Amino acid sequence: MEIRVFRHDDFEEIITLWERCDLLRSWNDTEMDIERKLNHDPDLFLVAEVAGEVVGSVMGGYDGHRGSAYYLGVHPDYRGRGIANALISRLEKKLIARGCPKINLIVCGENNAVINMSEKLGYEIQDSVLLGKRLIEDHEY
Repeated sequence: MEIRVFRHDDFEEIITLWERCDLLRSWNDTEMDIERKLNHDPDLFLVAEVAGEVVGSVMGGYDGHRGSAYYLGVHPDYRGRGIANALISRLEKKLIARGCPKINLIVCGENNAVINMSEKLGYEIQDSVLLGKRLIEDHEY
């Protein structure tokens, strides 16, 4: 397995992976999410590759105060092999190198598989409420 930074030729494989991992939401424009990421800290968008196939991803960010992780997913046929752990670990190392003191993993509330895996990695459910507001109406919310 290799963990590397997303390349533009991974585009279709990533979207297919996210479909298989049930990470797509009707209110998100997936292609635009990827394009936006490629314009801001693209080196924090990581993929896991096995035998030339993209089998995992995590999209990270850092605003100078907190790090974040989104779109963490591993192809169902490759789960249980430590791929998600390796992706998160690599992202954490990249964030630590930037001086990031804390990371927030953003997971849909019904995604019990990722929540359980994350807790095994030392992540805790925080006593916080995530509020959101769309600033650009470029797709339905």
